[in-house]
Amino acid sequence: MSVFDKIIPNLKRHKIQPTANEKSIGENSSALLNILSDDDNFIKFGNNTIFGDTYLLHAWVNIAVNILIRNIARADFTIKRDGNDVVGGAIYDLFRRPNFSLSRYDLWKETAAWWFIEGEAFWWFGADYSGGIPKEIYILDPRKMQHESELLSGGMLSTGQLGVNFTLKKPRRWFYHIGAELIPILSDEIIHFKDFNPWNSIRGVNPLLSLSMELEQDYYANKSNSQLLKNNAIPQGILKTEQTLRPEEADQLERRWESKYGAVKAGRKIAVLGKGTNFEPLSFTPEVVKLFELKRWNLYTILARYGIPPRVANISDRSSALSGKDTTEQHSAFWKFTLIPILRQYEQILESQFFIRFGLKEQGVFDLWDIPELQESEDAQSKRDIAEINAGIKTINDVLKERGKEPKAWGDVWHKPKNLVSVNDGGGISD
Repeated sequence: MSVFDKIIPNLKRHKIQPTANEKSIGENSSALLNILSDDDNFIKFGNNTIFGDTYLLHAWVNIAVNILIRNIARADFTIKRDGNDVVGGAIYDLFRRPNFSLSRYDLWKETAAWWFIEGEAFWWFGADYSGGIPKEIYILDPRKMQHESELLSGGMLSTGQLGVNFTLKKPRRWFYHIGAELIPILSDEIIHFKDFNPWNSIRGVNPLLSLSMELEQDYYANKSNSQLLKNNAIPQGILKTEQTLRPEEADQLERRWESKYGAVKAGRKIAVLGKGTNFEPLSFTPEVVKLFELKRWNLYTILARYGIPPRVANISDRSSALSGKDTTEQHSAFWKFTLIPILRQYEQILESQFFIRFGLKEQGVFDLWDIPELQESEDAQSKRDIAEINAGIKTINDVLKERGKEPKAWGDVWHKPKNLVSVNDGGGISD
Protein backbone atom coordinates (compact mmCIF):
# COMPACT_ATOMS: atom_id res chain seq x y z
CA MET A 1 0.00 0.00 0.00
CA SER A 2 1.38 3.41 -0.98
CA VAL A 3 1.01 6.74 0.80
CA PHE A 4 -1.43 7.69 -1.96
CA ASP A 5 -3.69 4.75 -0.93
CA LYS A 6 -3.73 5.90 2.67
CA ILE A 7 -4.79 9.42 1.73
CA ILE A 8 -7.31 8.51 -0.97
CA PRO A 9 -9.03 5.11 -0.59
CA ASN A 10 -10.71 3.06 -3.32
CA LEU A 11 -8.36 4.13 -6.11
CA LYS A 12 -8.93 2.70 -9.57
CA ARG A 13 -5.66 1.40 -11.00
CA HIS A 14 -4.88 0.84 -14.62
CA LYS A 15 -2.27 -0.91 -16.74
CA ILE A 16 -2.12 1.23 -19.86
CA GLN A 17 -1.36 -0.23 -23.27
CA PRO A 18 -0.45 2.40 -25.90
CA THR A 19 -2.62 2.66 -29.00
CA ALA A 20 -1.22 2.30 -32.52
CA ASN A 21 -1.08 6.07 -32.89
CA GLU A 22 0.68 6.46 -29.56
CA LYS A 23 3.21 3.81 -30.56
CA SER A 24 3.90 5.67 -33.79
CA ILE A 25 5.02 8.70 -31.83
CA GLY A 26 7.81 6.56 -30.39
CA GLU A 27 10.84 8.14 -28.80
CA ASN A 28 9.88 11.65 -29.82
CA SER A 29 6.76 11.53 -27.65
CA SER A 30 8.81 10.28 -24.72
CA ALA A 31 11.27 13.13 -25.19
CA LEU A 32 8.47 15.68 -25.05
CA LEU A 33 6.80 14.09 -22.06
CA ASN A 34 10.13 13.99 -20.23
CA ILE A 35 10.50 17.76 -20.31
CA LEU A 36 9.18 17.87 -16.76
CA SER A 37 10.54 14.54 -15.51
CA ASP A 38 13.71 14.22 -13.46
CA ASP A 39 16.50 11.68 -13.52
CA ASP A 40 18.81 11.94 -10.53
CA ASN A 41 20.25 15.46 -10.62
CA PHE A 42 19.68 16.19 -14.31
CA ILE A 43 16.94 15.92 -16.91
CA LYS A 44 17.07 15.69 -20.68
CA PHE A 45 15.60 18.36 -22.94
CA GLY A 46 16.12 17.19 -26.48
CA ASN A 47 19.84 16.66 -26.91
CA ASN A 48 20.68 18.98 -24.02
CA THR A 49 21.15 18.08 -20.36
CA ILE A 50 19.68 20.56 -17.90
CA PHE A 51 19.81 20.78 -14.14
CA GLY A 52 17.16 18.74 -12.31
CA ASP A 53 15.64 19.00 -8.81
CA THR A 54 16.85 22.47 -7.92
CA TYR A 55 14.55 22.71 -4.89
CA LEU A 56 16.50 19.84 -3.34
CA LEU A 57 20.01 20.60 -4.58
CA HIS A 58 20.22 24.41 -4.63
CA ALA A 59 19.96 26.35 -1.38
CA TRP A 60 18.90 29.68 -2.86
CA VAL A 61 16.21 28.13 -5.04
CA ASN A 62 14.82 26.49 -1.91
CA ILE A 63 14.99 29.78 0.00
CA ALA A 64 13.40 31.78 -2.83
CA VAL A 65 10.54 29.31 -3.30
CA ASN A 66 9.80 29.27 0.43
CA ILE A 67 9.74 33.09 0.53
CA LEU A 68 7.21 33.10 -2.31
CA ILE A 69 4.90 30.35 -1.06
CA ARG A 70 4.63 31.49 2.54
CA ASN A 71 3.75 35.01 1.40
CA ILE A 72 1.20 33.81 -1.15
CA ALA A 73 -0.45 31.71 1.55
CA ARG A 74 -0.86 34.87 3.65
CA ALA A 75 -3.41 36.22 1.16
CA ASP A 76 -6.89 35.18 2.28
CA PHE A 77 -8.91 33.54 -0.52
CA THR A 78 -12.53 34.62 -0.19
CA ILE A 79 -15.74 33.69 -1.99
CA LYS A 80 -17.91 36.61 -3.10
CA ARG A 81 -21.34 36.89 -4.68
CA ASP A 82 -22.67 40.23 -5.96
CA GLY A 83 -19.80 41.94 -4.16
CA ASN A 84 -20.62 40.43 -0.75
CA ASP A 85 -18.63 37.84 1.16
CA VAL A 86 -20.05 34.31 1.16
CA VAL A 87 -19.68 32.77 4.64
CA GLY A 88 -21.46 29.45 4.16
CA GLY A 89 -22.44 26.78 1.67
CA ALA A 90 -20.71 24.04 -0.33
CA ILE A 91 -18.21 26.30 -2.11
CA TYR A 92 -17.24 28.12 1.09
CA ASP A 93 -16.74 24.79 2.90
CA LEU A 94 -14.68 23.39 0.00
CA PHE A 95 -12.11 26.19 0.09
CA ARG A 96 -12.21 26.46 3.89
CA ARG A 97 -11.24 22.79 4.31
CA PRO A 98 -10.20 21.25 0.95
CA ASN A 99 -9.87 17.76 2.47
CA PHE A 100 -9.52 16.16 5.89
CA SER A 101 -5.73 16.62 5.95
CA LEU A 102 -5.31 19.91 4.07
CA SER A 103 -5.95 23.41 5.44
CA ARG A 104 -6.82 26.37 3.25
CA TYR A 105 -3.42 27.88 4.09
CA ASP A 106 -1.62 24.73 2.89
CA LEU A 107 -3.83 24.54 -0.20
CA TRP A 108 -2.32 27.73 -1.58
CA LYS A 109 1.13 27.13 -0.14
CA GLU A 110 1.47 23.75 -1.86
CA THR A 111 -0.15 24.98 -5.07
CA ALA A 112 2.30 27.86 -5.26
CA ALA A 113 5.20 25.54 -4.40
CA TRP A 114 4.58 23.33 -7.44
CA TRP A 115 3.97 26.43 -9.55
CA PHE A 116 7.41 27.85 -8.73
CA ILE A 117 9.21 24.50 -8.83
CA GLU A 118 7.61 22.90 -11.90
CA GLY A 119 5.61 25.70 -13.53
CA GLU A 120 2.29 23.93 -12.97
CA ALA A 121 0.04 22.48 -10.26
CA PHE A 122 -2.84 20.01 -10.28
CA TRP A 123 -5.96 19.95 -8.11
CA TRP A 124 -7.82 16.64 -8.12
CA PHE A 125 -11.40 16.23 -6.90
CA GLY A 126 -10.76 12.81 -5.39
CA ALA A 127 -11.58 9.17 -6.13
CA ASP A 128 -15.24 9.52 -5.10
CA TYR A 129 -15.98 12.45 -7.42
CA SER A 130 -18.80 11.69 -9.87
CA GLY A 131 -19.79 15.15 -11.10
CA GLY A 132 -21.08 18.53 -9.96
CA ILE A 133 -19.38 20.74 -7.40
CA PRO A 134 -16.53 18.74 -5.81
CA LYS A 135 -16.43 18.08 -2.09
CA GLU A 136 -12.68 17.62 -1.83
CA ILE A 137 -9.48 18.93 -3.36
CA TYR A 138 -6.18 17.03 -3.41
CA ILE A 139 -2.89 18.42 -4.73
CA LEU A 140 -1.00 16.05 -7.03
CA ASP A 141 2.69 15.89 -7.85
CA PRO A 142 3.09 17.27 -11.41
CA ARG A 143 6.18 15.13 -11.91
CA LYS A 144 3.98 12.04 -11.72
CA MET A 145 1.30 13.35 -14.09
CA GLN A 146 1.29 12.33 -17.75
CA HIS A 147 -1.23 13.48 -20.39
CA GLU A 148 -2.89 11.45 -23.09
CA SER A 149 -1.89 12.47 -26.60
CA GLU A 150 -3.25 11.47 -30.00
CA LEU A 151 -2.39 12.16 -33.60
CA LEU A 152 -5.20 14.31 -34.96
CA SER A 153 -5.71 16.81 -37.72
CA GLY A 154 -5.26 20.45 -36.85
CA GLY A 155 -3.78 22.06 -33.77
CA MET A 156 -0.17 21.43 -34.76
CA LEU A 157 2.29 21.78 -31.89
CA SER A 158 5.82 22.49 -33.07
CA THR A 159 8.66 21.60 -30.72
CA GLY A 160 11.66 22.77 -32.66
CA GLN A 161 14.11 22.15 -29.83
CA LEU A 162 13.21 18.48 -29.91
CA GLY A 163 12.96 18.14 -33.66
CA VAL A 164 9.40 16.87 -33.22
CA ASN A 165 6.22 17.84 -35.04
CA PHE A 166 3.02 16.11 -34.14
CA THR A 167 -0.57 16.93 -33.25
CA LEU A 168 -2.08 17.15 -29.78
CA LYS A 169 -5.62 17.83 -28.69
CA LYS A 170 -6.95 18.64 -25.24
CA PRO A 171 -6.32 15.47 -23.25
CA ARG A 172 -9.34 13.43 -22.25
CA ARG A 173 -7.36 11.66 -19.56
CA TRP A 174 -4.37 12.17 -17.34
CA PHE A 175 -2.42 9.38 -15.71
CA TYR A 176 -0.90 9.58 -12.25
CA HIS A 177 2.14 7.35 -11.77
CA ILE A 178 2.43 5.22 -8.62
CA GLY A 179 5.37 2.92 -9.07
CA ALA A 180 4.70 0.80 -12.15
CA GLU A 181 0.98 1.56 -12.13
CA LEU A 182 -1.04 4.40 -13.64
CA ILE A 183 -4.17 5.90 -12.14
CA PRO A 184 -6.46 7.31 -14.87
CA ILE A 185 -7.93 10.73 -14.12
CA LEU A 186 -10.41 12.44 -16.43
CA SER A 187 -9.81 16.07 -17.36
CA ASP A 188 -13.12 17.00 -15.73
CA GLU A 189 -11.76 15.79 -12.40
CA ILE A 190 -8.90 18.27 -12.18
CA ILE A 191 -8.02 21.94 -12.21
CA HIS A 192 -4.72 22.59 -13.95
CA PHE A 193 -2.68 25.64 -12.98
CA LYS A 194 0.04 26.10 -15.59
CA ASP A 195 2.45 28.78 -16.67
CA PHE A 196 3.15 29.56 -20.31
CA ASN A 197 5.15 26.86 -22.08
CA PRO A 198 6.22 27.60 -25.69
CA TRP A 199 7.29 23.95 -26.20
CA ASN A 200 4.14 22.23 -24.98
CA SER A 201 0.72 23.89 -24.95
CA ILE A 202 -0.68 21.31 -22.52
CA ARG A 203 1.96 21.36 -19.78
CA GLY A 204 3.59 24.09 -17.75
CA VAL A 205 7.34 24.60 -17.80
CA ASN A 206 9.94 24.74 -15.05
CA PRO A 207 10.59 28.47 -14.37
CA LEU A 208 14.31 27.80 -13.92
CA LEU A 209 14.72 26.13 -17.30
CA SER A 210 16.53 29.14 -18.77
CA LEU A 211 18.86 29.24 -15.74
CA SER A 212 20.06 25.66 -16.13
CA MET A 213 23.66 26.69 -16.88
CA GLU A 214 23.86 29.03 -13.89
CA LEU A 215 22.40 26.40 -11.57
CA GLU A 216 24.78 23.74 -12.87
CA GLN A 217 27.76 26.07 -12.35
CA ASP A 218 26.64 26.87 -8.81
CA TYR A 219 26.11 23.21 -8.01
CA TYR A 220 29.63 22.26 -9.10
CA ALA A 221 31.11 25.32 -7.38
CA ASN A 222 29.55 24.12 -4.12
CA LYS A 223 30.87 20.61 -4.66
CA SER A 224 34.34 21.97 -5.39
CA ASN A 225 34.38 24.10 -2.24
CA SER A 226 33.04 21.24 -0.10
CA GLN A 227 35.63 18.85 -1.48
CA LEU A 228 38.38 21.39 -0.77
CA LEU A 229 37.30 21.77 2.86
CA LYS A 230 36.68 18.05 3.32
CA ASN A 231 40.07 16.95 2.00
CA ASN A 232 42.04 19.85 3.53
CA ALA A 233 43.96 20.04 0.28
CA ILE A 234 45.60 23.39 1.04
CA PRO A 235 47.55 23.96 4.31
CA GLN A 236 47.17 27.23 6.22
CA GLY A 237 50.85 27.94 5.73
CA ILE A 238 54.26 26.48 4.99
CA LEU A 239 57.39 26.43 7.15
CA LYS A 240 60.35 26.47 4.77
CA THR A 241 63.99 25.54 5.39
CA GLU A 242 67.05 25.06 3.21
CA GLN A 243 68.20 21.98 5.12
CA THR A 244 66.97 18.41 5.28
CA LEU A 245 65.09 17.44 8.44
CA ARG A 246 64.73 14.06 9.99
CA PRO A 247 61.13 13.09 10.83
CA GLU A 248 61.67 13.58 14.58
CA GLU A 249 63.13 17.07 13.94
CA ALA A 250 60.15 18.02 11.79
CA ASP A 251 57.79 16.87 14.54
CA GLN A 252 59.70 18.83 17.17
CA LEU A 253 59.67 22.00 15.04
CA GLU A 254 55.93 21.67 14.49
CA ARG A 255 55.26 21.21 18.23
CA ARG A 256 57.36 24.28 19.08
CA TRP A 257 55.46 26.34 16.45
CA GLU A 258 52.11 25.24 17.79
CA SER A 259 52.99 25.83 21.42
CA LYS A 260 54.21 29.36 20.69
CA TYR A 261 51.62 30.55 18.19
CA GLY A 262 48.59 28.47 19.19
CA ALA A 263 47.58 24.87 18.77
CA VAL A 264 46.54 23.70 15.36
CA LYS A 265 42.73 23.72 15.09
CA ALA A 266 40.68 20.85 13.77
CA GLY A 267 41.07 20.42 10.05
CA ARG A 268 44.20 22.60 9.80
CA LYS A 269 47.62 21.24 8.88
CA ILE A 270 51.12 22.72 8.85
CA ALA A 271 53.63 21.70 6.20
CA VAL A 272 57.22 21.51 7.50
CA LEU A 273 60.22 21.65 5.12
CA GLY A 274 63.91 21.65 6.22
CA LYS A 275 66.03 23.86 8.54
CA GLY A 276 66.62 27.61 8.40
CA THR A 277 62.84 27.85 8.49
CA ASN A 278 60.57 30.75 7.54
CA PHE A 279 56.75 30.81 7.41
CA GLU A 280 54.76 31.73 4.30
CA PRO A 281 50.96 32.02 4.67
CA LEU A 282 48.82 30.70 1.84
CA SER A 283 45.83 32.63 0.48
CA PHE A 284 42.96 31.90 -1.88
CA THR A 285 43.89 31.47 -5.51
CA PRO A 286 42.24 33.73 -8.11
CA GLU A 287 40.24 30.72 -9.31
CA VAL A 288 38.68 30.24 -5.87
CA VAL A 289 37.84 33.96 -5.65
CA LYS A 290 36.14 33.74 -9.04
CA LEU A 291 33.95 30.93 -7.71
CA PHE A 292 32.64 33.23 -4.96
CA GLU A 293 31.94 35.99 -7.50
CA LEU A 294 30.15 33.48 -9.72
CA LYS A 295 27.99 32.31 -6.83
CA ARG A 296 27.08 35.91 -6.01
CA TRP A 297 26.04 36.55 -9.63
CA ASN A 298 23.98 33.35 -9.70
CA LEU A 299 22.28 34.33 -6.45
CA TYR A 300 21.02 37.63 -7.89
CA THR A 301 20.02 35.86 -11.11
CA ILE A 302 17.82 33.42 -9.19
CA LEU A 303 16.21 36.19 -7.14
CA ALA A 304 15.58 38.23 -10.30
CA ARG A 305 13.95 35.25 -12.03
CA TYR A 306 11.56 34.83 -9.13
CA GLY A 307 10.97 38.57 -8.76
CA ILE A 308 12.34 38.79 -5.21
CA PRO A 309 14.13 42.03 -4.22
CA PRO A 310 17.38 41.32 -2.31
CA ARG A 311 16.18 42.89 0.96
CA VAL A 312 13.13 40.62 1.01
CA ALA A 313 15.58 37.69 1.06
CA ASN A 314 17.55 39.44 3.87
CA ILE A 315 20.43 40.24 1.52
CA SER A 316 22.08 43.65 1.72
CA ASP A 317 24.83 45.07 -0.45
CA ARG A 318 27.71 46.15 1.79
CA SER A 319 28.67 48.92 -0.61
CA SER A 320 25.44 50.82 0.09
CA ALA A 321 23.49 50.72 3.32
CA LEU A 322 19.70 50.49 3.08
CA SER A 323 17.46 52.77 5.09
CA GLY A 324 14.17 51.66 6.62
CA LYS A 325 12.33 53.37 3.78
CA ASP A 326 14.32 51.41 1.18
CA THR A 327 13.48 48.12 2.89
CA THR A 328 9.79 49.04 3.12
CA GLU A 329 9.71 49.98 -0.56
CA GLN A 330 11.32 46.67 -1.60
CA HIS A 331 8.78 44.66 0.41
CA SER A 332 5.95 46.70 -1.08
CA ALA A 333 7.33 46.26 -4.62
CA PHE A 334 7.61 42.50 -4.01
CA TRP A 335 3.86 42.36 -3.45
CA LYS A 336 2.84 44.82 -6.15
CA PHE A 337 5.00 43.52 -9.00
CA THR A 338 5.54 39.83 -8.15
CA LEU A 339 2.88 38.35 -5.88
CA ILE A 340 -0.25 40.28 -6.89
CA PRO A 341 0.10 39.46 -10.64
CA ILE A 342 0.48 35.76 -9.73
CA LEU A 343 -2.56 35.87 -7.42
CA ARG A 344 -4.60 37.51 -10.16
CA GLN A 345 -3.54 34.73 -12.54
CA TYR A 346 -4.69 32.13 -10.02
CA GLU A 347 -8.05 33.93 -9.77
CA GLN A 348 -8.50 33.84 -13.53
CA ILE A 349 -7.57 30.15 -13.74
CA LEU A 350 -10.20 29.32 -11.12
CA GLU A 351 -12.72 31.62 -12.81
CA SER A 352 -12.50 29.66 -16.07
CA GLN A 353 -11.84 26.14 -14.75
CA PHE A 354 -14.09 26.17 -11.69
CA PHE A 355 -16.69 28.94 -11.34
CA ILE A 356 -17.65 29.24 -15.02
CA ARG A 357 -17.33 25.47 -15.61
CA PHE A 358 -19.92 24.73 -12.91
CA GLY A 359 -22.13 27.70 -13.80
CA LEU A 360 -21.62 29.44 -10.47
CA LYS A 361 -22.48 33.06 -9.74
CA GLU A 362 -19.83 33.25 -7.06
CA GLN A 363 -16.27 34.44 -7.62
CA GLY A 364 -13.01 33.67 -5.88
CA VAL A 365 -10.90 36.67 -4.86
CA PHE A 366 -7.73 37.08 -2.82
CA ASP A 367 -8.36 39.66 -0.12
CA LEU A 368 -5.24 41.73 0.50
CA TRP A 369 -6.65 44.23 2.98
CA ASP A 370 -4.60 42.93 5.93
CA ILE A 371 -1.21 42.69 4.16
CA PRO A 372 0.98 45.23 6.01
CA GLU A 373 3.36 45.67 3.08
CA LEU A 374 0.51 47.11 1.02
CA GLN A 375 -0.68 49.55 3.67
CA GLU A 376 0.52 53.11 3.91
CA SER A 377 2.38 54.18 7.00
CA GLU A 378 0.22 55.74 9.74
CA ASP A 379 1.84 59.15 9.28
CA ALA A 380 1.25 59.18 5.52
CA GLN A 381 -2.35 58.02 6.00
CA SER A 382 -3.04 60.70 8.63
CA LYS A 383 -1.65 63.47 6.41
CA ARG A 384 -3.80 62.33 3.50
CA ASP A 385 -6.92 62.14 5.69
CA ILE A 386 -6.35 65.68 7.02
CA ALA A 387 -5.87 67.02 3.50
CA GLU A 388 -9.09 65.36 2.27
CA ILE A 389 -11.06 66.62 5.29
CA ASN A 390 -9.83 70.18 4.70
CA ALA A 391 -10.75 69.93 1.01
CA GLY A 392 -14.24 68.73 1.88
CA ILE A 393 -13.76 65.32 0.24
CA LYS A 394 -14.35 63.51 3.56
CA THR A 395 -15.85 64.24 6.92
CA ILE A 396 -14.30 63.31 10.23
CA ASN A 397 -16.82 60.51 10.64
CA ASP A 398 -15.85 59.13 7.21
CA VAL A 399 -12.26 58.80 8.42
CA LEU A 400 -13.30 57.29 11.76
CA LYS A 401 -15.44 54.72 9.92
CA GLU A 402 -12.50 53.72 7.70
CA ARG A 403 -10.38 53.24 10.82
CA GLY A 404 -13.05 51.11 12.51
CA LYS A 405 -13.73 53.65 15.28
CA GLU A 406 -16.95 55.07 16.72
CA PRO A 407 -18.30 58.23 15.02
CA LYS A 408 -18.52 61.62 16.75
CA ALA A 409 -21.80 63.45 17.21
CA TRP A 410 -20.38 66.47 15.43
CA GLY A 411 -18.28 64.49 12.93
CA ASP A 412 -20.67 64.79 9.96
CA VAL A 413 -20.33 68.60 9.80
CA TRP A 414 -17.62 70.03 7.59
CA HIS A 415 -15.78 72.99 9.08
CA LYS A 416 -14.39 75.27 6.42
CA PRO A 417 -10.72 76.19 6.97
CA LYS A 418 -10.09 79.92 7.50
CA ASN A 419 -7.84 80.18 4.44
CA LEU A 420 -10.69 79.12 2.11
CA VAL A 421 -13.42 81.35 0.69
CA SER A 422 -16.69 80.26 -0.91
CA VAL A 423 -17.41 80.98 -4.55
CA ASN A 424 -21.02 81.18 -5.76
CA ASP A 425 -22.29 79.96 -9.11
CA GLY A 426 -21.99 83.42 -10.62
CA GLY A 427 -18.30 83.52 -9.96
CA GLY A 428 -18.55 86.02 -7.12
CA ILE A 429 -17.32 85.54 -3.58
CA SER A 430 -20.11 84.85 -1.10
CA ASP A 431 -20.12 85.74 2.56
